[in-house]
Amino acid sequence: MRTRIGRGRNAFIELEEQLQARTRELAEAREQQTATSEVLQVISSSPGELEPVFQTILANATRICEAKFGAMYLSEGSAFRAVAMHNVPPAFAEFRRHNPVFRPNPRIALGRLATTKQTIQIADVEAEPGYFDPLPGFSSSQMGMLAGARTILTVPMLKESELIAAIAIYRQEVEPFTDKQIGLVTNFASQAVIAIENTRLLNELRESLQQQTATADVLKVISRSTFDLQAVLDTLAESAVRLCSADRSVIRRRVGDTCPVAATYGFSPEQRVEREQYLKTPDAGSIFGRTVIEGRTVHVPDILADSRYKPSEAAYAASIGVRAGLGVPLMREGNLVGVLTVLCNEPRAFTQKQIELVETFADQAVIAIENVRLFDEVQARTTDLSESLEQQTATSEVLRVISSSPGDLHPVFDSILANATRICGAKFGNLHLYRDGGFLTVAQYGAPPAYAELRRREPMSHLNPGSSLDRLARTKQVVHIEDIAADPAHHQHAIVALGGARTVLSVPMMKEGELIGAIGIYRQEVRPFTDKQIELVTNFAAQAVIAIENTRLLNELRESLQQQTATADVLKVISRSTFDLKSVLQTLVESAARLCEADQATITRQIGGKFFRAETYGFSPDFMDFVFRRPGRDRDRERAAVRRNPGQE
Repeated sequence: MRTRIGRGRNAFIELEEQLQARTRELAEAREQQTATSEVLQVISSSPGELEPVFQTILANATRICEAKFGAMYLSEGSAFRAVAMHNVPPAFAEFRRHNPVFRPNPRIALGRLATTKQTIQIADVEAEPGYFDPLPGFSSSQMGMLAGARTILTVPMLKESELIAAIAIYRQEVEPFTDKQIGLVTNFASQAVIAIENTRLLNELRESLQQQTATADVLKVISRSTFDLQAVLDTLAESAVRLCSADRSVIRRRVGDTCPVAATYGFSPEQRVEREQYLKTPDAGSIFGRTVIEGRTVHVPDILADSRYKPSEAAYAASIGVRAGLGVPLMREGNLVGVLTVLCNEPRAFTQKQIELVETFADQAVIAIENVRLFDEVQARTTDLSESLEQQTATSEVLRVISSSPGDLHPVFDSILANATRICGAKFGNLHLYRDGGFLTVAQYGAPPAYAELRRREPMSHLNPGSSLDRLARTKQVVHIEDIAADPAHHQHAIVALGGARTVLSVPMMKEGELIGAIGIYRQEVRPFTDKQIELVTNFAAQAVIAIENTRLLNELRESLQQQTATADVLKVISRSTFDLKSVLQTLVESAARLCEADQATITRQIGGKFFRAETYGFSPDFMDFVFRRPGRDRDRERAAVRRNPGQE
């Protein structure tokens, strides 16, 4: 009976221990879930702010894993930057605040993590050989020296195998972290990566939104005239006159030391031309000149009564019906970019409200000018990037063709010529190889039918004196002719007569100072190629040279391999047929014909002062029968002689 009671009590105790263990597991799981929820809440409530996310992650990782303190580091090349710390000893905290960026010694935990991109745990840093030894160019373990760390766990934060940061937690006693704790910190590291990536995406979104807002502001300012500065200036000139009850207006833009007219309102075409010629440079007496020189608003109610106007200029202004005026500078960041002048036919003073209105219009003109300038720069940059991308794509295509067609130059030449012609906006193109003082056309693209047919019938172009190819052959330099039809050397040339070429670009293909070919592209209108386009074709020419050289080397390699293989075959036959001369001679004559790309071959032996065919290759039976049946030939006797004298020559 007592035994049964004892067993029951033991079972009860065991169940109670299991319940307690399960309760602890549930409590740990609940704590981890709570920590995870807290981290996610901070991430969602702090978009774009990483510091509170890092602090929350670090605090939870340190607390739940029963560590003493922790730190988080962002990877910066071969170094790390401390971005968050939790409960670290004051000495270490102070040191790291003054030295946030450091390059860890490869022997310490963080240095090993940087090398392996894997979780590193060191049970006791003091038991690690050389852990605290200094290494030139690297930071030593300050955690061990200033913070008394003994057990260290560092977990990498990876994004697509790229190390972006690390979490480190520390104990001041020797007590390794469990697998469950390591898994927990790894999970926190993943959450930190998500937060970093979300912040990056959010910042990109904000930047994109700012750009869109700026674009919207530009559209709002220029209203119906999207980035049409002339339309904006014309509208401003008209509005200034209308709202100020004036008669005429002039907007000038500063170009160096002059201010040419950019827009007018109220002038006849003849008056506009006269105004464009009048006072491009500032004059100290005129409204326009004073506004430019003084950089401030100038108000003249009556030009004839103004002491600063020269009598001759005042008389001229009155003769064209100008008596009053208002000049407002167009200023950007303290620099004058233009002048807005509003004029009246009768003497009158502008009201303060009208002056402020014209100044507002001047500000709008400055905004329009600056926005259009920025837009033009963006457009130019976008065009440059698009051209660069197109060129890179074309280069990649050519390289792909080169790699996929080893030893075959035709697809390479076709690809190079097609891309050079298309990207440079040419109508058609030729690719030539230099042979015996002339050029052999080996590829064409987009050529007019009549010219293409001529080049197929006559692929070799002889050099006419003064022609583009002749100049290229003599100088080995790029030849760029703006209008080849106007060049006497090309007056009757086929490229003009049959191809309709006008603007020509010929680029040499050079190898170590030697001319090996040329690329020519042509436009059927007079439109010179740009320096960038010339550079692009030059790059394609270099790729063609590389392809030719690679093909030459490959063919030499193949030829060498064929020769070695043939030699090996002969030696193999000789070794196998020590006393079978016929087999050896057959192998030799066949190999000689194949390697020399010949159709027939024969080996003749001298026996008794006469020559006999010992072996042949590639001859038809009828031909051989004809040879042996010629008068004076005894076929059987010749064969017998060869058999009786196998070693005689």
